[in-house]
Amino acid sequence: MSRILSFIFGFFVFIAIVVLIALYNYSKDLKFSTDKLVNYHPELTTQIFDKNGDLIANIFKTEHRLYAPYREIPPRLIEAVVAIEDTAFFEHNGVNPEAILRAVIKALKNGGKPKEGASTLTQQLIKNTILTPEKTLKRKLNEALLALKLETQLSKEQILERYLNEIFYGHGYHGVKTAALGYFHKDLSELNLKEIAMLAGLPKAPSTYDPTKHLNNCLSRANTVLGRMRNLGWITEKEYKKYINFVPKVYNSKLSKNKYPYIVDEVLRELKKEYPDIKYGGYKIYTTLEPNLQDLAKNSLTLGYKGILARYLTKLKRHAVPKSKMVDYQDLNGAMVVLDNKTGNILALVGGVEYEKSKYNRAIQSKRQPGSSIKPFIYQTALDYGYSPQSKLVDMSRSFKYGDKVWKPKNYEKNFEGLITLRDALVHSRNLATINLVRELGLNNVYNSLKKMGFEGISKDLSISLGTFGISPLNFAGKYTLFSNYGTMLKPKLIQKLVNKDGDTRLFEPIEYKITQPKQAFLMTTILEDVVKRGTARKAKVDGIETAGKTGTTNEYKDAWFCGYTPEITVITWFGKDNDKPMYKETGGKAAAPSFANFVKGYIKLHPETKRKFDIPEGVRVVKIHGKDEYFTDISQPPNDSVESESEAGEEELLF
Repeated sequence: MSRILSFIFGFFVFIAIVVLIALYNYSKDLKFSTDKLVNYHPELTTQIFDKNGDLIANIFKTEHRLYAPYREIPPRLIEAVVAIEDTAFFEHNGVNPEAILRAVIKALKNGGKPKEGASTLTQQLIKNTILTPEKTLKRKLNEALLALKLETQLSKEQILERYLNEIFYGHGYHGVKTAALGYFHKDLSELNLKEIAMLAGLPKAPSTYDPTKHLNNCLSRANTVLGRMRNLGWITEKEYKKYINFVPKVYNSKLSKNKYPYIVDEVLRELKKEYPDIKYGGYKIYTTLEPNLQDLAKNSLTLGYKGILARYLTKLKRHAVPKSKMVDYQDLNGAMVVLDNKTGNILALVGGVEYEKSKYNRAIQSKRQPGSSIKPFIYQTALDYGYSPQSKLVDMSRSFKYGDKVWKPKNYEKNFEGLITLRDALVHSRNLATINLVRELGLNNVYNSLKKMGFEGISKDLSISLGTFGISPLNFAGKYTLFSNYGTMLKPKLIQKLVNKDGDTRLFEPIEYKITQPKQAFLMTTILEDVVKRGTARKAKVDGIETAGKTGTTNEYKDAWFCGYTPEITVITWFGKDNDKPMYKETGGKAAAPSFANFVKGYIKLHPETKRKFDIPEGVRVVKIHGKDEYFTDISQPPNDSVESESEAGEEELLF
């Protein structure tokens, strides 16, 4: 009897082979093409990393897929897949006649209902990429024909590589590498035998065997894979027993892993024009972001935000503010940018208090008036024209007529000093002294100087003195590196390098603009240090480190800025309302400076090695004037009648 069955089985196999040869010849005229698999270009996930090389986001268009070339796939994983899906994979030519016959016989024994599939891995790949999953004879015929054709075009290794990168593993994971990282947080090379078996068993029914939802189902299926491998002699009895009851740790990870959405949004915005496939091209993008500083910036911004709200609530209770004068704070928000002084690298960037409530990135997309925080750039122009910190400016009121309108600017304190030194005029942010300085320098000269510094949208009138144009916090951060980087302005840089799917690397180099000499920029730093020590930014002071910066407050308290820096970092903080309506008496010194101070304190804890004092460039001189040290250069010289004693700025007893 057994001989008869063997003869019948062999006969059917022979007939099947003859039929397949005939079908193969027919397949040359098949309307479906295998080009999609021969020239395989699937959608690939783009990954974004921080400065330490740690992943901060997966970006994909429709399918989350991390590609694994064949050499990266562990042999044990290949054995597991072949064992459970297509044991004769390396022997057949795309279609397995014996498997088909076995399936037919088992179906007949089962009352005509299919009990076992007969599709090879090649056929499964065809079905998932070229055809549809519909269960029709026509589709199965096309699938077989295309499988035969594909096996003549690709090697077995190439087919397996495509299969393992194309197949869906549930939970949004396409491809075995994606699934390994998603479910187990491991690279393929780190997987143990049970994890390999779990992955090998998933493609049959990804939803049913999803380990994040149906762990027992997944483990049971994995044990079937292990049993099959043992029976084939591909693993030992010892290995089987070691892993049969083993339960790996499974992670229910988010697909995107987007930890810092404001950063990710900006990366994509910067690259999408040059790289239209940025969301599905499989790029690896390495940013300048320092995660601990990003978290610190977020917390520091929130601190300032809560402070504004708390002060307003206190004023409401204390002064019984009438309803008509109440300020609506629903649109209150803020932004913070942190740069490395020497490179312009963006170490942190926060575009709002809560991304979940508003994806609008105020650090980049909003253009707000800088108010008095523009003044250091005007005063730097004066220093480069030969003014010194001790030059006398006129702090007196004047009226200016523009057509039928009369503009009569005032100081914030609503008083006049008469004559005031350039240092004190900036330390105390005197509007009238600044306007008169612009008139002395010449409006054209100041306008051209600001244009050289890269400012855009500035008006060619005296309102330029008070910062009445718009600028984003990120752009402004780059401008302030003129001072923190000793005269050389840096364009803020978020991306260090980009690696494409072929491994080609593009480096993003710093972009810098030489504006003035280090010694001249240092004079401004000494003045901005005084702004923090005794001027409008006293709340930005941090013990144990030198800080410098300038406050900015616009008309009706619509914007509150503090633009500051230490010897290593530049930090720009802004608060205001998205609808451009006033806050309640919130100034840059009150609202923004405390966020800066909080950030710098946290920065010192994270980086105790940070530099604490500003370098003094060559060519800076120290002169005693009225018993106090003042700084000068050969361009910005001291008044002849005020010199008490003079030395080079490098002499320690006069400086420290």
